[in-house]
Amino acid sequence: MAYLFPSPEWVAAFKDAINANEAYKKSAAKWEGDFYFIVSPGKGVEKPFVMYLDLWHGECREAHVVEDMSEKKPEFIIEGTLDVYKQIFNKKLDPIRALVSRKLKLKGNLGKIMRAVKATLDLVNSAANVDTVYPDEA
Repeated sequence: MAYLFPSPEWVAAFKDAINANEAYKKSAAKWEGDFYFIVSPGKGVEKPFVMYLDLWHGECREAHVVEDMSEKKPEFIIEGTLDVYKQIFNKKLDPIRALVSRKLKLKGNLGKIMRAVKATLDLVNSAANVDTVYPDEA
């Protein structure tokens, strides 16, 4: 089954994909942090889409869509356009390069992410493993 990105169903499938990813369990075994990932409004996205992820030692403890950004104070906020996320999930754009080049905007400690490049790539592989359809393809 294909999941529309962004949607609550896609977020739930992403959480399952993270928790099923043995490579991520190993590479992120000592990593912890929580995120808001924001898809900016633009083509196919009418208003900001915000998902919360709580990543803890190789596991995704919580993942859901956020309506009110004051509900949590995550360690990291990453924002980008639908097109940038699509390029990353399709492995056409390296997520670290997207952060460094500011195609993804980051609020938080880039150094902490840079010390966990393998975990970052394994997390992206989890997203790539979700059967995804985008608004411009639906």
